[in-house]
Amino acid sequence: MPYIDLNADVGESFGNWTMGDDAAIFGSVSSANVACGFHAGDPSTIARTCREAVAAGVTIGAHVGYRDLAGFGRRFLDCSPTELADDVLYQLGALSALAGAAGATVKYVKPHGALYNTIVHHEGHAQAVVDAVKAHGGELPLLLLPGSVALAKAEARGLRAVAEAFADRSYTPEGTLVSRREANAVLHDPAQVSANMVRLATEGTITAVDGSIIAMPSESICVHGDTAGAVAMAAAVRAALEAAGVQIRSFA
Repeated sequence: MPYIDLNADVGESFGNWTMGDDAAIFGSVSSANVACGFHAGDPSTIARTCREAVAAGVTIGAHVGYRDLAGFGRRFLDCSPTELADDVLYQLGALSALAGAAGATVKYVKPHGALYNTIVHHEGHAQAVVDAVKAHGGELPLLLLPGSVALAKAEARGLRAVAEAFADRSYTPEGTLVSRREANAVLHDPAQVSANMVRLATEGTITAVDGSIIAMPSESICVHGDTAGAVAMAAAVRAALEAAGVQIRSFA
């Protein structure tokens, strides 16, 4: 039976401010990208998210980002590669400690937001992320956009690079994500999204924003936990995949 990972960005609440419904979405996903406190999340939120993931049998990954709470990590920061590597390593250490207290270990790393998109093409920041993961222990896979510079750099350093696709985001014909500044960047129709993800899992292709079919070989599918209707979206995607004979299983 073919299988694919289904992941979600979680742990992004902060203090009294709530983002998403992590406990509910854990019923559908196999991997949890847990915010590490730099783009979102605080120690108590992260610890609670780890406990809930463990209870649900969901694999924990580190969702590392730029140090940008005010911008939710969606703004590029022109920091030096050394500073960025230190920031990523700091986040990995924090999540590892909190996950350990919950009885789990961090199994992979996924950059967030602007950092994720920047290391598609930015040589220095891509290398910084890879260097931080190596410094942390060197055995954690990196979850990345297919064709990114970071993916090639990870493989060159002996790291497993895992390509992913986004269920609730539109793609350009070139295979990159449509900017969130565009009106059609985020998808909200569960039927449309589910059909697209079944095609991805069974054929390795996806429908771009212009209607063209593009190759998108991926081992994991992401549903953003902060998107309106995320819990229902994740459940619909999982149901459609399983109906098509695709098993949901963490890549890590």
